[in-house]
Amino acid sequence: MAFDSDGNEADRHRIASDRLAVTVLARGAEPISIAHAAAGEVLWQAGPAWPKHAPVLFPIVGELANGRYRYAGRTYALSRHGFARERDFAWRERETASCTLVLEDDDATRAVYPFRFALEIRYAIENETLAVAYTLRNPGDAMLHASLGAHPAFRWPLPGATARDAHVLTFAHDEPEPIRRLRDNLLDPQPYPTPIDGRTLALDHALFDADAIVMDRPRSTSVSYAAPHAPRAPAIDVAWTGFAQLGIWSKRGGDFVCIEPWYGYASPADFAGDFADKPGLAHVAPGDSASFAMRVRVAPPA
Repeated sequence: MAFDSDGNEADRHRIASDRLAVTVLARGAEPISIAHAAAGEVLWQAGPAWPKHAPVLFPIVGELANGRYRYAGRTYALSRHGFARERDFAWRERETASCTLVLEDDDATRAVYPFRFALEIRYAIENETLAVAYTLRNPGDAMLHASLGAHPAFRWPLPGATARDAHVLTFAHDEPEPIRRLRDNLLDPQPYPTPIDGRTLALDHALFDADAIVMDRPRSTSVSYAAPHAPRAPAIDVAWTGFAQLGIWSKRGGDFVCIEPWYGYASPADFAGDFADKPGLAHVAPGDSASFAMRVRVAPPA
């Protein structure tokens, strides 16, 4: 195991309060554990069904048509969700209750994504809450076009619960707007009736047989994930700012459900334009920055 000059593990860092502990990898700036003192581990611990925990999606969310895009007369290739999740971020800060990591453009990124950027992610623990701040800076002299997404996978069923169908997502507001679905991994132009009943989505694996639920116009900026009739199970509250969409995803064989604040989504199936015109992108002017945030609160059993 490698260590840095201060004796810290080079590839990971643990931050903690007396209630919550989180471990973050340098690879992808990905949390691999969110453990509550009373409730235990609430993050999916990877596995054959899906080998990730909570990857960062950048500079795209979802897929491009044929894995390629055109920009300024050239064609580039990017795989699903972009390259950030497979790159080593640099440690900028490593403290007891917080850490900050940064990924900057280099020759390898510019070969597939011809933009200058600096993506900084700060994780901080406040009692029972993990606060995540994302800052996307444009140090270049041309407009930066990008999407960004969080992809945390929470255990399903939750610790202390046994029945999958006992779990619900409860949104802060009613969510009557149609949802979107994927078709051949691209965004289907057709809207679909929402499966959300008022503020409540009863979880069932059949919801995800057509892949993710894409909420491209959510009214809420927070949602609670819980098993209301399992008194020994914790509840997980996820809140976000800056992000414009929400994805909800699971797959059969996986004991997880992902609650994913996004700025952006897969290319629409009928989109064939220049990357700068792709729906769902953030556009950051030279010398400017864009900020996004997510908070994950683990409420222990009553």
